[in-house]
Amino acid sequence: MSQLIVSDKDKCNLSYTCVRVCPAKAIKIADKHAQILPDRCIGCGHCVTMCSQEAISFRDEKTQVLELIKSEDKVAVICDPAISGEFTDVTDYRKFVAMIRELGFDYVTEMSFAVDLIAYRYENLVENFQGKHFITTKCPAVVKYIERHEPDLVENLATIVPPYIAMAKVVKKRYGTDTKVVYLTACTASKDDAKRFYGSDGQVDSVITFLELRELFAMKRISENTVEYSEFDPPLGRKGGLFPIAHGLFQAVDINQGLLEGNILITEGRTNFLQSIREFKAEKELKQHLDLFYCKGCIMGPGMSSGGKKFTRRSQVIKYVNKRMKDIDVYQWRLDVEEFKNLDLTRNFRSVDLRLVNPEDEAVDKVLEDMGKKKREDQLGCGACGYPTCREFAVAHLQGLTDYEQCYTYSLKTLRSYVKKVNASNEKYRVTQDALLKSEEKARLEERAARAASETTTSMLNKLRAGVVIVDAKLDVIEANAKFIEMLGDDASEIAELVPGLKGAKLSTLVDFHKVFTTVLQSGQDVLDRDVAFKNSIFNVSVFTIKKNGIVGGIIRDLVTPEVRKEEVIKRARDVIKENLQTVQQIAFLLGESASKTEKTLNSIIEAQKLGDSNESGQ
Repeated sequence: MSQLIVSDKDKCNLSYTCVRVCPAKAIKIADKHAQILPDRCIGCGHCVTMCSQEAISFRDEKTQVLELIKSEDKVAVICDPAISGEFTDVTDYRKFVAMIRELGFDYVTEMSFAVDLIAYRYENLVENFQGKHFITTKCPAVVKYIERHEPDLVENLATIVPPYIAMAKVVKKRYGTDTKVVYLTACTASKDDAKRFYGSDGQVDSVITFLELRELFAMKRISENTVEYSEFDPPLGRKGGLFPIAHGLFQAVDINQGLLEGNILITEGRTNFLQSIREFKAEKELKQHLDLFYCKGCIMGPGMSSGGKKFTRRSQVIKYVNKRMKDIDVYQWRLDVEEFKNLDLTRNFRSVDLRLVNPEDEAVDKVLEDMGKKKREDQLGCGACGYPTCREFAVAHLQGLTDYEQCYTYSLKTLRSYVKKVNASNEKYRVTQDALLKSEEKARLEERAARAASETTTSMLNKLRAGVVIVDAKLDVIEANAKFIEMLGDDASEIAELVPGLKGAKLSTLVDFHKVFTTVLQSGQDVLDRDVAFKNSIFNVSVFTIKKNGIVGGIIRDLVTPEVRKEEVIKRARDVIKENLQTVQQIAFLLGESASKTEKTLNSIIEAQKLGDSNESGQ
């Protein structure tokens, strides 16, 4: 069977109201919405009634009930006495009994008779007090809370079944053990509580609330105008009809609960319930039995229509019981009590300790410090987070139930810090934007200048009689002048019509002397005046570095054309003359040096000869 209480993340607006009212810490804020923790939930339904966004709901069992009615089994419905407080819009209780019967139920009974029965069991506990005080177990939410969150008190729970289970036992004994039973109530906790008695002689097959009952009436188009009067099927109860309001259970057997004589503390509502449990556990002076309603009486249960007025409903219940008391056959009632007085109405409990471990004070202080609440004056305890104090919030955080964003003041500080950062970012963005605008303007001016320079360069290149081509490291053409394109022929001219300046074209596909350019790109050394054959002509190619290993330029001249041929002949004649002159000069220099040496040698010989002749004459 599906989870009893569920939340809808799409509807949740994180008001934390559900957290604030949950007595069991069964709601965790995660993934930006409230999540119900089924193991901790006691099914009280308080979160359902308090959520203004209707983001929390309880399990719907209408379909299951309709299937039971359609089956071949006999089906009886047990009506909680709070029904008189719900249907204040129906003029006579016999009308809503008839409306329920019209849905297809074989028997329509009321739980007040079972309340009369268990009231005698509680009377016996009170009158035969053996030193141990007990807590009544008529409220499923109270029982589940103690089993899971105050397991030390399980031994104090009265071992008496809730009234609706007692009535299921009565129904099965009266109408057959094979009779299916549906419980009609204001209590959502009963939906899960009933499952604990599956397989017993008090089994309840489905539980629906008064809200679901109204939806069934609307579905089947049943109203008090479509039915005649009808009475509850026996056995009928007496004062047990007061069960939905405080003191009702014990008034059924006239147990005196005056301030001086009474020894039973009777209270209702979430706050009083929690406080009474704490004091019952801790205070030695609180020597009383506890009769507790988690809700403010069953007449204010989560299965009732919203907006109901407590005291109006209370008045309706009392009015209903008074009317029944006048009409009931007391003798028959006594016979019925006698018939069922030996029913086994005992029960047991399952202690499941789900108490959360309280963290060390140092860890709690660290959380408060991280939240910016290190100082006592910062721990406002505004309650917006769903917890009464900042310290309890910090404890819940360490227990994995909250996150920092749940704290209003922390979120506000974080938001302010974020706003400051956003403002600073906005200012930085504004400055950056201004700088960007200036840069864009400068870039536009530079682009215009570059475009103008490019146009000027292109114009100048196109006026040159030599071919000029500039390529990048991949030998993609960056720029080529008109002469170069003309020298390559018609194919290149057609390409140039589509792509001006052959920009982007592969040089390797245009000329077969592209390796000269590759050599200059790789070596960084210019190659000048290299003659290469191209088609039916001879090109004079000079390749030079513009950007080392990145961009090179080439100047190409067609030596076959007349004007180039003439210029080249003159140039090369001049080069030859220059080279011959240099050779002659070198020969003359060498001859001059040789003549000088010869002259010096001859002069030395002559001088030596003269010296020899003069020596001979002297002798």
